[in-house]
Amino acid sequence: RSQRTIAPPKTMMIGQGKKAMNLSAMLSVTLLCWTVFSDPASAQDQHQHRRPNDIAQYLEHLDSQERDRSQKPAEVIEALALKPGLTVADLGSGSGYFTRRFIEAVTETGKVYAVDVEPEMLKYTEESIVHMHRPYTAEFILARPDSPKLPYESIDLLFVCNTYHHLAERTKYFSDTKSSLKPGGRVAVIDFYHDDRSGELGFPKEHLVPRETVLAELTEAGYRLVREHTFLPRQYFLEFIPIPAP
Repeated sequence: RSQRTIAPPKTMMIGQGKKAMNLSAMLSVTLLCWTVFSDPASAQDQHQHRRPNDIAQYLEHLDSQERDRSQKPAEVIEALALKPGLTVADLGSGSGYFTRRFIEAVTETGKVYAVDVEPEMLKYTEESIVHMHRPYTAEFILARPDSPKLPYESIDLLFVCNTYHHLAERTKYFSDTKSSLKPGGRVAVIDFYHDDRSGELGFPKEHLVPRETVLAELTEAGYRLVREHTFLPRQYFLEFIPIPAP
């Protein structure tokens, strides 16, 4: 495990490394939650040929207001009903687009785990959070390919944005991940629609996972759907909780 700390005044941060994704998509997953206009299929080649300063410029572009129009981050945060003191894990955190917003929502009394497979992206997220100039508590987990390795019963919300369709053995993955949820914890999945509603994505839509498949897989993994939000024009937005053991 690697640890590093970036601590501006009145800031608490711990950096540790872990996460879970399909090995063949490890680099492309770093692009998953950056923008609804990104191309996860070609992102691997793009990333491998970018210099560090190019990556930073690219991420800054993908954190632009252009994305906000369809991603509706403020509405997403409101729908999740986050409160100070809660702990959120941002699975596939990418540029930190939602990570930073979670930090604002849960305040320094809560905690946010940014989980990704690419160290450069975690570093970018750390630095962007430092520039927020506010107290916060965050941990940065460099993923392993089979599990996010989140602490036992530590998470109030596991947030999975545009990442679900890149996970391997998803039923097993989310079955195993239940142990990281606190009692009353939940999983939120946002991903692109498998049909025309998602618009032009720049990669074949057969790579996407239909909403109905997500429901079936997470039901098999031991969850039930408790809430569905329909305000995102290009993505479904589902919330699940674990089914209590008999």
